Amino acid sequence: MQGGREADSEVAAGSRPDLVIFDCDGVLVDSEAIVAGVLAGYLRQLDVEITDEECEREFAGLSQEKATERVLTLLGTSTPAGWFDSLTRSVDAALRARVRPVPGVLDVIRLLDVPFCVASNGRPEKVALTLRTSGLARYFEHRIFTAADVAHGKPAPDLFLLAAERCGADPRRCVVVEDSASGIAAAQAAGMRVLGFVPADQTLDGADALFTDMAELPDLLSLPRS
Repeated sequence: MQGGREADSEVAAGSRPDLVIFDCDGVLVDSEAIVAGVLAGYLRQLDVEITDEECEREFAGLSQEKATERVLTLLGTSTPAGWFDSLTRSVDAALRARVRPVPGVLDVIRLLDVPFCVASNGRPEKVALTLRTSGLARYFEHRIFTAADVAHGKPAPDLFLLAAERCGADPRRCVVVEDSASGIAAAQAAGMRVLGFVPADQTLDGADALFTDMAELPDLLSLPRS
């Protein structure tokens, strides 16, 4: 399933990258619907008419700073005292109870014979929690990067460029696996090949290729099959 641009990357289709950079929410861990459900509930308590599904689309891929700005825009006013702290605690509790790996992603990780890391716009604490709870943390030890590590999160290229630098890889030899428009834009700006992970009925403009099932990813990364 092809996307819509020619990559600046040196990793052509059918060749193996030097580094694979995974987004976290929606790519490694099945967390986005959980977070959106909690956030939508909090917004509805403040008379914002929004469904869980609308909330998930609205906040997909946003950094904590951008998500906060969007909440305040939707409300048109400030939040009650302690509202964001309460929201954070509720989100983390829901994730701790319910988050799981994205189906099939563990099989991909176990096949990888090139370096890989995670680069997420999420809060460092939330990224650590979801990776730990899902059982994926041990695969990414010392290779977890978040928007807190850079001046500008996605859609700026800073986070992906930092990940490449810390992992000793040429950005042009990296492949990013993303599920959000901001992540696609960040990978494009970093000069990296980007694979978009989307539901079967959706698209994601700007990706070099799209896929709907993690079982497709090994072939897109030219990984050997065991």
